[in-house]
Amino acid sequence: MSEQSARNVEQMSGLMRRAWLRLRVAQILPIALLAAGFALFFFFDFDRYLSLDVLRDNRLALTTWAASTGVSGWATFVGAYALVVALSLPGATMMTVVGGFLFGPLVGTVLSVVGATTGATAIFLAARHAFADYFRAKLGPAVCRMEAEFHENALSYLMFLRLMPVFPFWIVNLVPALLGVRVGIYILATAVGIVPGTAVYAFLGDGLGSVLESGGDIDLQAVYQPRFLLPILGLGVLALVPVIYRKCRRGTAE
Repeated sequence: MSEQSARNVEQMSGLMRRAWLRLRVAQILPIALLAAGFALFFFFDFDRYLSLDVLRDNRLALTTWAASTGVSGWATFVGAYALVVALSLPGATMMTVVGGFLFGPLVGTVLSVVGATTGATAIFLAARHAFADYFRAKLGPAVCRMEAEFHENALSYLMFLRLMPVFPFWIVNLVPALLGVRVGIYILATAVGIVPGTAVYAFLGDGLGSVLESGGDIDLQAVYQPRFLLPILGLGVLALVPVIYRKCRRGTAE
């Protein structure tokens, strides 16, 4: 190989390395920013603001703000809720209660669903962009089988996972991203699947004013009471009916 050819090969190798590095940075950057936001949230003790005590101490100012801002207040709440979910912060339930408290059960439910879906979609896209290829390369044939099963019944499985309040929200955000679920199906299943649980907490928030005035506390575990949990579990099982039907038909055909 001539000296000129060697230099050309070296230059090409350098360009490829730099291109690969830029690609990896672009892949990791969104998830890195979210991780940095998560760390800063706790470093500056912002988690102290997501509590019933803060809501109790500032309820008059908050209700006045919500009544005076109108649509801009809705947008601010949706943005704050989306940020909480995108950063995987432990405050989504409290945000839903606040939504019901500030805007009433119906509007509070709608705004919470929009905020949660927006934030969940952001972390879904960031995780898929950063980790899906790595995850697929590490697991090989195993992930291919999981993807095939999940893709065939993606909407039913996601609806089930969203309806079941026993699964952490952030886990359900990440698993579909690693299994290559389509964005449209993910958004639809998230928006519809979280409605029942969200509505329960929004209705609890709607009655929070009188509870706080009397010095009481709201039970944030109310969704696990049988009167709320059993209907939600029933909806979860119902979401799996198409999957069971397909498997039964396939078994009969074989």
